[in-house]
Amino acid sequence: MSEPAPAPEVIVAAWSAFPEGSLALLTGGRGAGKSRWCDALAHAGRDAGLAVAGFVSPPVLVDGEKAGIDILDISSGQRRRLAEPARADLPGTQGLGWRFDPEALAFGNKLLGRIDSCDLLIIDEVGPLELRRGSGLTATFALLDARHYRLAVVVVRPALVAAMRVRWPDAASVWKLEEAF
Repeated sequence: MSEPAPAPEVIVAAWSAFPEGSLALLTGGRGAGKSRWCDALAHAGRDAGLAVAGFVSPPVLVDGEKAGIDILDISSGQRRRLAEPARADLPGTQGLGWRFDPEALAFGNKLLGRIDSCDLLIIDEVGPLELRRGSGLTATFALLDARHYRLAVVVVRPALVAAMRVRWPDAASVWKLEEAF
């Protein structure tokens, strides 16, 4: 079960309604604007004086085509190239569609490991690399389990929502972006 994703400004305006340790999953199809929505939420949260932490994974567009994925540390603004399209001649990319840079993954895990507590935690995204292969940005799991946040919003593909609900059955909400954000 999912409900339409509220606008980021609505979430911030209703901040006091979220109990400590709330977890929401954000889902939507490819190109729905999940990363743009997360970026807008981070800005709205900061503008409201919230301590915002985590990462956004904006696409890298070349001539209007997705040519890569970056990882952007919300707190510091540091950015790394996280992934590039998979190539048949490179190992470890079967079934993913992307080749993930080990140094960028280490950067992401380090930034997640430094987060002690915050008001708003944004994780864009937990995908098959983490849920099915046990690799990638695995520091996400301990951070979410610790619940040292008021609200965590975690991006997950529609096909993986059920796996996330098994891992975190008390996820308060599943928000779906119905239209491009």
